[in-house]
Amino acid sequence: MAGAAVGGGLIVAYALMPRTFPLPLEPREGEWAFGAWLKIGKDGMVSVAVPQLEMGQGVTSLLPQIAAMELGADWRQVAVEPAPPSGAYANVPLAAKWAELWMPAFASLAQGDDPAIARSFAERGKFTITAEGTSVAAYEEPLRLAAAAAREMLAEAAADRWGVSADEVKIEGGFASHGKQRLGFGQLAEDAAALSPPSSPTIRSEPPNERGAGRALGEANRFPRLDVPSKVTGMANFAGDVRLPDMVFAAIAQGPVGETRLAGYDTKRIEGLPGDVRLVKGPDDGWLAAVATNWWAANHALEVLSPRFGTRNAVESETLFTALDKAVRKGVTERIFTEGNPDDAIGAKPSLVARYDVSPALHGTLETASCTARLQGGRCELWLAAQAPQAAREAVAKALGIKPLDVIVYPVPAGGSFDARLDHRHAVQAALIAKEVGKPVQLTWSRWQEHLATLPRTPAAAVLWAKIAEPGGQITGWKTRIAAPSIGKAFGRRLFEGESPQAAMRESDGAADAMAVEGGVPPYALANFSLDHVPVATGLPAGRMRGQAHGYTAFFTECFIDELAHAAKREALSYRMEMLGGDPRLAACLLRVSSLANWNGGHDASGQGLACYRIGGDEGGRIAVIVTARRNPEGGVLVDKISAAVDIGRVINRDIALQQVEGGLVYGLGLTIGSSTAYAEGLPLVGRLSGLGLPLLGQMPTIEVDLLDSTAPPADPGELGVAAIAPAIANALFSATGYRFRRLPLLEEAE
Repeated sequence: MAGAAVGGGLIVAYALMPRTFPLPLEPREGEWAFGAWLKIGKDGMVSVAVPQLEMGQGVTSLLPQIAAMELGADWRQVAVEPAPPSGAYANVPLAAKWAELWMPAFASLAQGDDPAIARSFAERGKFTITAEGTSVAAYEEPLRLAAAAAREMLAEAAADRWGVSADEVKIEGGFASHGKQRLGFGQLAEDAAALSPPSSPTIRSEPPNERGAGRALGEANRFPRLDVPSKVTGMANFAGDVRLPDMVFAAIAQGPVGETRLAGYDTKRIEGLPGDVRLVKGPDDGWLAAVATNWWAANHALEVLSPRFGTRNAVESETLFTALDKAVRKGVTERIFTEGNPDDAIGAKPSLVARYDVSPALHGTLETASCTARLQGGRCELWLAAQAPQAAREAVAKALGIKPLDVIVYPVPAGGSFDARLDHRHAVQAALIAKEVGKPVQLTWSRWQEHLATLPRTPAAAVLWAKIAEPGGQITGWKTRIAAPSIGKAFGRRLFEGESPQAAMRESDGAADAMAVEGGVPPYALANFSLDHVPVATGLPAGRMRGQAHGYTAFFTECFIDELAHAAKREALSYRMEMLGGDPRLAACLLRVSSLANWNGGHDASGQGLACYRIGGDEGGRIAVIVTARRNPEGGVLVDKISAAVDIGRVINRDIALQQVEGGLVYGLGLTIGSSTAYAEGLPLVGRLSGLGLPLLGQMPTIEVDLLDSTAPPADPGELGVAAIAPAIANALFSATGYRFRRLPLLEEAE
């Protein structure tokens, strides 16, 4: 996307519908804008707009790298600038994928090879949400077109000076050259920005590709992450680092999970406390905040105050799991997918029936929810880490009674999210508190409030049946039934209709939801298969979490296929390979990881376990994992080694890809052995990060990841490891102990 916008005006969006947008990022003095995506300064610095939230996944390096490679820039002169919500940065692939949430009656019209309806929706709604690993899919093409247009404009400006044809000018390393003549980008930027952009810029023939097999030994990384230096030195500003004149600090108390209202508090308890404490009640008595000159004083005031809440239908773990158990055994099913006739193929006597359960899990972010809000002149400014910034703007505007255009979001990175920052209730709270006290306010949830008010990964239960033929163990029929809340429907109501978690949950209960069972269709060639969803009301508002439904559907499927292999007396890897003729990429991952890990079949109590998985259909990512694990005599699980072979298509930045796969494996390890909480009277029983049972640094296994060379389109590497690690560990524990562990987190219950 490029345009002749110097100091303001409108830009034309390439690769989108014919539409114009206000320039999202104004150039500073000595800078010139090349459309929505690029600015070039007289010092030669190239600033690339990034409309996605940086939450550790490296998007603030990945997207600028795409632009730099297409432009021919020197990576040492590339900077990143977070971009505000704008139709110029529409995330069309995600809008199409989520069409069921915003246009349920006609979702299919917004999907397909040319999703014009999704494009129009995303542009009009400033839909720039960071989720589902869609950053590259959404922005590689417009970034390359923007950079190609700027490159041609720089070449034309240089050619005009030298009196040659623009086709003869070479652009690379931050310079334009022709023979011995050479000019830097900074010397050409002003003249180039004044030119009319090309109507059809020509992108380079080779797309960004670092090859999965990697660089030669000792070869330097050409594109190190741009965000690392500031994070290492502590100069990076997160929401909690913002400091404004006359700013005060707020802590908050929210009630138990259920239908909760503030019942009372005694202000005499906080008389004389330091910090000039002031109290603010939320709308409908939904919460109570304390405001003080420092956060410790505000939080201490709430602890002393001990506000009382009245709660109806408070969440209880026992009631929750009873509902799941009843639903998975006797509930009304909604068929999501069918192949063949599994009911007839299995008949009345299945060869194997297995039950699996999943407990609620907390995100465990290092940074708790935080937002800084300032109201002045009828406008509200927010310093906020938001995966859905436009939805946050609209929610704050509605709460304050102002227009969304009068809410300004300054994007800051998130200290971890794992999709927790798709929720923006804390932004609304901060804005309301700032309005009440008449000063800039920084609201930060305590760890206890984070665990109490967060929307956890949904609990689920599943029953799987299969029939295998004798001899050989070929699967003749397979049925999967998953009982879970309609989490996708509820999420859509929160995001697109602004409903509260409780209201969205109530309105969604009982609705069939394909997102709740996503990934439940195995990658294997099965002649007879069915996937059913049993919608169940648990009373616990659930949210999205890294890995999404794949985090438990992979557990169900890959543990069950391992049990089938054992029942058929077959070696687990060859059993899977036999059914992967339709997916050679996943088969290649299995073969590679078997060599990487010296796979021995998991026999002789070796403690080796295997799992493979894919996310995203034919063009999505693939992973195969082999784990060596054992039960700790002192309690818990010891994972000694993780080997993974991954096909994520064309690799743009190998280091970031490896970091994402490794990070996913580690995060998934945390979900496998911990991260969960029970609830009593609406309160989580785990109130501190240390209580989540997360793996410690000294307990980390050896991790080796092999990225396969691939010609497939780039796929997100961030969630594959989260999905595949749990079944691999469960299968490894079976090898080591002879027991099947069918509940997440593991060791909560063994049969």
